[in-house]
Amino acid sequence: AAFRGHDVGFCCLGTTRAKAGTDGFVRVDRDYVAQAAELARAGGCKHFVLQSSRGADRHSRFLYLRVKGEVENLVQAVGFDRCTILRPAVLLCRRQESRPTEWVAQQFLGLVAQVFPTAYSVPVETVARAMVACVLQPGEGKVEVLENGAIHELGKA
Repeated sequence: AAFRGHDVGFCCLGTTRAKAGTDGFVRVDRDYVAQAAELARAGGCKHFVLQSSRGADRHSRFLYLRVKGEVENLVQAVGFDRCTILRPAVLLCRRQESRPTEWVAQQFLGLVAQVFPTAYSVPVETVARAMVACVLQPGEGKVEVLENGAIHELGKA
């Protein structure tokens, strides 16, 4: 019932292999996302906005990028009137759980972002603003894929 009666659906669902194991990661990041898209479409959703990842490719040798590419294809196949896929680079955010390696990467990329603001990272607030902005603007086709630079631009709107 929660998926009925909405024109737009937003999906940012995901986990990590460290937290869920390989099977759990695939179940959440691919299967649950695809099922949510199907439920949203069945409930009347016309525009689905999916947060994916830079480098998503269903043919990738890397599990993370392969799963992201697979789910992009599955969501597109659902048949929304409009589907927007955002492919952000490394997300800059504060987390409640401890992820030391990610923290170090975020500190480094935060410094890099001062010189190259759209190259390797994006604040989660910018992604959220871009997701809303893409809904408020006319689409450029049935499927739109927004890479990190475009996310930064839309996120300024």
